[in-house]
Amino acid sequence: MYVCICHGVTDTQIESAIDNGAETMKQLTKELNVGSQCGKCCQCAKRVLNKKLMQIAEAQPQVA
Repeated sequence: MYVCICHGVTDTQIESAIDNGAETMKQLTKELNVGSQCGKCCQCAKRVLNKKLMQIAEAQPQVA
């Protein structure tokens, strides 16, 4: 699904950037230009970011 129409960025591209180390909107903006033009994609991009970070956190082994 397209998240940022201005720059043609998809949720898959955002998830890939997160897999490669992006952890903040600032990092996503720097790497993919998400939210750098009209800003209408910011809420959706943040949802994708938070969902992916939660998935990564849940996959981490729990330390006892």
